[in-house]
Amino acid sequence: MNLSTTYLGLQLKHPLILGASPVAADLDKVKRAEDAGVAAIVMNSLFEEQIDSETMARDYLDAHSESFAEALSFLPGSSDFLLGPDAYLEQIRKVKAAVSVPVIGSLNGVTNSGWLGYAKQIAQAGADALELNVYFVSTDLKESSADVEQRTIDIVRTVVAATQLPVAVKLSPSYASLANFAKQLSGAGAQGLVLFNRFYQPDIDIEALENTQKLSLSDSSELLLRLRWLAILSGRLDVSLAASGGVHTSEDALKAVMAGANAVQLVSAVLKQGPEIFGKLRDEMAKWLEKKEYASLAQARGSMNMAKSPEPGVYARGNYVKLLQGFARSV
Repeated sequence: MNLSTTYLGLQLKHPLILGASPVAADLDKVKRAEDAGVAAIVMNSLFEEQIDSETMARDYLDAHSESFAEALSFLPGSSDFLLGPDAYLEQIRKVKAAVSVPVIGSLNGVTNSGWLGYAKQIAQAGADALELNVYFVSTDLKESSADVEQRTIDIVRTVVAATQLPVAVKLSPSYASLANFAKQLSGAGAQGLVLFNRFYQPDIDIEALENTQKLSLSDSSELLLRLRWLAILSGRLDVSLAASGGVHTSEDALKAVMAGANAVQLVSAVLKQGPEIFGKLRDEMAKWLEKKEYASLAQARGSMNMAKSPEPGVYARGNYVKLLQGFARSV
């Protein structure tokens, strides 16, 4: 079975790739992932705070003091990051030397400033593409949705101008008009969109009167939001689409492809089951496609997007109405 796909202009043996995670900082695990059949590797993110120094980060937070009243106490120190900027670039070189699959760098930040110059250095270190992770929670009452979107558009334009690498933007679903925003990012030069980032929500310890933070890995239920937007955007924009979040089984991966994904990123599943999961899911996908008499993965890709679905309304308001009415009749 031909499982090949094209993502960000890169020819991949199949759509299953390692998403940005601590796994890429461990060369032994990277090699295990390649041995298991991973199609591409996204590096762990290099953060804006690492590059621009603590002073720059504090200045940025000070400029938003109304919305970040206690923010300074949460500013990460150098020990909170896996790799510093120089070590990060060196790790890209090591990973590129160790594996034969494409390696995608990852930058994580929110301002259009000097830290973006590292895009060029990531290219020089040997990366085949670049993923921009624009993890940002707007809490400023004076900041409009247009302001938030424009910041990201400016970041994309700056990076595209600084490097010849194909650029993907990893988004959150929290935009007023995600379809229009995706179109603007494509117009700014983004060659791919990764759907979606996962915001890690703070909790409250009511006894200690403290905020607490806990990392929760994804499960398959989180895939549904990704499927909706993959299906809505598939075939309507000249960009690669990647699913990120909620892919744990071959069925999950096949759903993402049928909704329109060119690539499927795995992180939580790898952390839970090890890099060997890539081979397992690849083989299961091939068997299912053969059983259903598909000629190739390409035939399945986008076959259930909004344009081709027998019930396109399920991706919009029709799904909401249908489910509620059905539930009411069952009571």
